[in-house]
Amino acid sequence: MPKSRKSQISLASTPYYHCVSRCVRRAFLCGKDAVTSRSFEHRRQWIEDRLHELAQIFAIDLCGYAIMSNHYHVILHIDQQVARDWTAHEVIEQWHQLFTGNLLSLRYVQGEKLGTAESAVLSDCVEEWRSRLMDISWFMRVLNEGIARQANAEDECTGRFWEGRFKSQALLDDAALIACMAYVDLNPIRAKMAKTPETSAHTSIKKRIQKAQTTHSANHSKQQVKTLLPFAGNPRNEISKGLPFKLTDYIALVDISGRIIRKDKRGAIDPQLSPILERLNIETKHWEYLINNFESEFKSFVGCAFKLKQVCQSLGYQRIPGIRGCETYLP
Repeated sequence: MPKSRKSQISLASTPYYHCVSRCVRRAFLCGKDAVTSRSFEHRRQWIEDRLHELAQIFAIDLCGYAIMSNHYHVILHIDQQVARDWTAHEVIEQWHQLFTGNLLSLRYVQGEKLGTAESAVLSDCVEEWRSRLMDISWFMRVLNEGIARQANAEDECTGRFWEGRFKSQALLDDAALIACMAYVDLNPIRAKMAKTPETSAHTSIKKRIQKAQTTHSANHSKQQVKTLLPFAGNPRNEISKGLPFKLTDYIALVDISGRIIRKDKRGAIDPQLSPILERLNIETKHWEYLINNFESEFKSFVGCAFKLKQVCQSLGYQRIPGIRGCETYLP
């Protein structure tokens, strides 16, 4: 029996989550249907645009994504501090970008004075909305419902467009995070939809590379893609918000990894890249397996064995899902 979404989320352990949503119908989400010869390629842009839009509304950062023919991958970072720092007015403004709110919130933003009882009711609503604005289930719900409505209208039909549940994996440490990011960014290369990361349409790696090519300091967080969580290098304190790697190191790692995946190219892990893998305790002989099998090898939680056991114990799991894979590839 599948675990409830609540039992798969542990913000005390990690703010990073890998989510996958798949189309339930035979008709393609994107790409070209070989049976009807009808192209759905434009839908990939729908999803990419909406991802970047929602990342500016929710207290959730967009770390990476890849939009495929009948599914998409997204890596999200939940920023609890941002949500907690929002004033009531800011929460209402963010929520109103997604939904109409209620009569009290509409009156509030119009400057009407509310009574004591009305203010108390609105305050409860604000706290509920604040919680939802840092909830990956709500993020995925808003994303998928909007795309489903557009696709159903275009297909002139009704019914389910997505599978009932999206898959999520908690990324418990830096090793799991970078392996998952590379796995996601290399999806089009594995599927033979692209030959190189920079030509992988509708992926975060292509967007990052394009931006890096136009800046003088690619590793500076303020010169990276504004709607993606920046690479902050190796921050030594919690003030530096961002992914704990250098952007240039990550791009180089993905490039080399892409050469390994392509069967028509001879590739190997560049010795110059070994420090980043050594720092994360990932053996180079395991890296190729990780970037090809991350989703299938690991369960709901991914990280070193110690971290995995710790999280499962705190959540009351009787068994530890995926422990063997974590012990082998992310010790």
